[in-house]
Amino acid sequence: MKLKHLLLLALLPLTLVVSAQDNQKKNLETFVIGFYNLENLFDTIDSPDTNDSEYLPDGRNHWGTMKYLNKLDRMSYAISKFPQELAVLGVSEVENINVLEDLVKQPAIKNRNLQPILIEGPDRRGVDVALLYNPSFFTPTNVVSHRLQSSIPDFVSRDQLCVTGDLAGEQVHIIVLHWPSKYGGEKRSTPRRKDAALTTKWICDSIFKIEPEAKIVVMGDLNDNPDDDSVLKHLGAKGNRASVQPGELYNPDYNIYKSGTGSLGYQDVWCLYDQVMVSHAWLDRDNLTNLTFWKAEIFNKDFLKQESGKRKGYPLRTHSGGVWTNGYSDHFPSLIWVVKSK
Repeated sequence: MKLKHLLLLALLPLTLVVSAQDNQKKNLETFVIGFYNLENLFDTIDSPDTNDSEYLPDGRNHWGTMKYLNKLDRMSYAISKFPQELAVLGVSEVENINVLEDLVKQPAIKNRNLQPILIEGPDRRGVDVALLYNPSFFTPTNVVSHRLQSSIPDFVSRDQLCVTGDLAGEQVHIIVLHWPSKYGGEKRSTPRRKDAALTTKWICDSIFKIEPEAKIVVMGDLNDNPDDDSVLKHLGAKGNRASVQPGELYNPDYNIYKSGTGSLGYQDVWCLYDQVMVSHAWLDRDNLTNLTFWKAEIFNKDFLKQESGKRKGYPLRTHSGGVWTNGYSDHFPSLIWVVKSK
């Protein structure tokens, strides 16, 4: 037998595998679910019920119309670069529903027809979490905002938003979070995030009690890494997919973090605070007739990065050292892909 025939036979199994993978991709619907901390998306109007003085025309950041419009342009441009299959996007650090309505009307993303959901919470700065959804992919059926249950007297923080809806013919529950920051130091702030994690777990357990194999997505800026106690112990989000049981969460960002990738940089250290987790019901890859988790990614594209200086490679933020840098956000977005047979 000639050499070229032997080579063809040797390559045949690989060709069949690649061909099978291509055919499988053609028969799959793909949806993207993501989270993005928009870093202080404030309007220029004074809200007497909140402490928004920094983001007013006469405030410390001199937050006038020009800066606000540039912020909307930047954030909409970033979102426009997300995959066209984007079905839902959780967001944080937004002042009110009005800024989101301004955002989704921006030319860069207007054709995506994103619809905002926001319920005002008790945060002293007036920032909340919210959800943007594409009605071509996702139909909300119920919206609930949960108050953080804290053991610390008089402590308040952002509410936790739970949106239930239909994605590709299946019921899914999307929980959007922005856990308490590290303000005041690690020791002082850790109990606050423990309480936030336990509140999130209570929401999940309440859903599991009614729907044991519920498809839940938990996403947000947790102000902790995937291996911190708040996430790993109190929320119980596991980094080992094979060990996840019904009623538990899988955190694909755990291994991404351990590989050295983060969603924000602080003092020459990468942190991965922006996480998207899924419940056990998303993990059955043997049955693609149902929605199934495929992969996760930190959306750290070059255009979102600072190009030079001591923060080179970090997210290009709106302000840096008190100077307006006309950037995007101090966080990179976090995305997951889910798939289903057509």
